Amino acid sequence: MKLTTVAIDGRTTWGLVEGETFFDVGAALKSRYADLRAAIGAGLSGVADARSGAAATPTSKVTFLPVIPNPDKILCVGLNYETHRKETGRAEVAHPTIFPRYANSQTGHLQPIVRPRVSTDLDFEGELAVIIGKAGRYISRADAMTHVAGYACYNDGSVRDFQRHTSQFTPGKNFADTGAFGPWMMTPDELGPLDKLRLQTRLNGEVMQEARIEQMIFDIPRQIEYCSTFTRLEPGDVIVSGTPGGVGSRREPPLWMKPGDVVEIEVERLGVLRNVVADET
Repeated sequence: MKLTTVAIDGRTTWGLVEGETFFDVGAALKSRYADLRAAIGAGLSGVADARSGAAATPTSKVTFLPVIPNPDKILCVGLNYETHRKETGRAEVAHPTIFPRYANSQTGHLQPIVRPRVSTDLDFEGELAVIIGKAGRYISRADAMTHVAGYACYNDGSVRDFQRHTSQFTPGKNFADTGAFGPWMMTPDELGPLDKLRLQTRLNGEVMQEARIEQMIFDIPRQIEYCSTFTRLEPGDVIVSGTPGGVGSRREPPLWMKPGDVVEIEVERLGVLRNVVADET
């Protein structure tokens, strides 16, 4: 299944995407689930069956919102591809580098990524997002994938000068409308094996980043194991699993996103997340 959160005529809802059609399962199941996060917490029970009774709308007529607009937490993994670690000059580490992104910093597919008025150093980071389906603490690597509800594309848009004010990444990773998440999440049974999937970032049609998921330094089971050690993972939580080399800040000269730029994150078989950059008003 492909699942997402949208706005239709000013009303927020969620549902299934099939081809170019959105099925408003959220309205059909509103007595059971308040939102997509609640449905994920119930194991998506009844969601597929509700499709037949759900109102259909062309995807061109909906406004895509972040797939999970209200996760309990978003945990981002830094420096998780060797090409990116090397281009940053960072040392090898024994454990994943984790920093938080807040829910109100996100934006949806086809919505603007906003360059804040206090900086022009806005960078792209194409990533695979992992959506947690089952709560857990101290989850083992062996059990980790049973806690996954699905996957989505993510652009961990970064305001680099604020990121580098101190050794902590958080400020530069949390400006409003910089974290693009979508267009949908796909359940593992539909997506299939991850390792050979290609992750690609394109800026105005030119490839900036490219890698295979198997090239992660810390794979998804290790990320889930590690994160669940220091915090209880909840249904709807998002782990943003890291970006490959090729980011704009490490190019010579640096390549910053600017208003009017079109940035696309594609994960093979999963989909394409597309956004246009705009200045903060």
